[in-house]
Amino acid sequence: MKSVKASNHILPTIVIAQFLCTSLWFAGNAVVLDIVKNFPTEANLLANLTSMVQFDFISGTLVFAFFAISDIFSPSKVFFTCGITAALFNLGICLELYNIHLLLFFRFLTGFMLAGIYPVGMKIASDYFKEGLGKSLGFLVGALVLGTAFPHLLKTFTGNFKWQYVIFATSGLSLIGALCILWLVPNGPFRTAGQKFNFRSCFDGFKNPGFRSAAFGYFGHMWELYTFWAFLPGMLLLYNTNMYIQL
Repeated sequence: MKSVKASNHILPTIVIAQFLCTSLWFAGNAVVLDIVKNFPTEANLLANLTSMVQFDFISGTLVFAFFAISDIFSPSKVFFTCGITAALFNLGICLELYNIHLLLFFRFLTGFMLAGIYPVGMKIASDYFKEGLGKSLGFLVGALVLGTAFPHLLKTFTGNFKWQYVIFATSGLSLIGALCILWLVPNGPFRTAGQKFNFRSCFDGFKNPGFRSAAFGYFGHMWELYTFWAFLPGMLLLYNTNMYIQL
C-alpha cells in the first residue's frame, strides 16, 4: 500500500491491536451462562448485556465525534487510553456482583470505551494511508469480526477453568493491543489539525445524495448484524443439544 512515511509494520500493528482490544466486546456474552447463576430471575440477561454494550458504543461514538476527541488529541494516545480503561471496566464483572445494575454498568462503561478503539483505529489508518485506504479499512473490519468472536473461542478452550479466566484473558489482550499502538504507531503523516465541531455540518452532509444513501444504510446495520452475532452461539448450542438428544 502506497503511503507517505508508512512503515511496513504500521497496518499489521493496527489490525492486531484492534483484534486484541475488540475481544472485550462480547466477553460478557461468552460467559453469560456462568454469570446468570448469580441472577437466576433475570430471564433477559443475554439481551441486556448485548444491548448495553451496543447502546453505549453508539453513545460513546457520538461523544467522541461531538468533542472531536481523536482530532484534538493524538489518536494513538486516545486508542491506548480507551484500550486500558475498557480492560479495567471489563475486569469489573469478575467482582462478586449481586446487583444486576452494577453488572450492566460495567458493560456500559466497556462499550463506551470501545468507541475509542474501533472508530479511532479507522482514524489512525486514514492518517497513514490515502491510496489503498479501502483495503486497509477492510482488514480492520475483519479484525473487528474476529476480535468480537474470540471470547467464545477462549471459553471453548478454557471450559475446565473458571469463567473469570476468559475475562482476565480478554482484558490482558486489550492491554497488549493498547501498548502496541502507543509504542509502535505514532501520529500518521496525513493527520490534520482538529477543527471545532460544527453542528450545522451534521445536516449539510445529508444534502449529498451519495452520503445520504450510504449513511441511512449504515445506521441500521449494527442492530441486525450484532443481533445475529450475539445469538448465533446460542443457536448453535441449541442445535447441538437437539442433535445430541436425537442421537
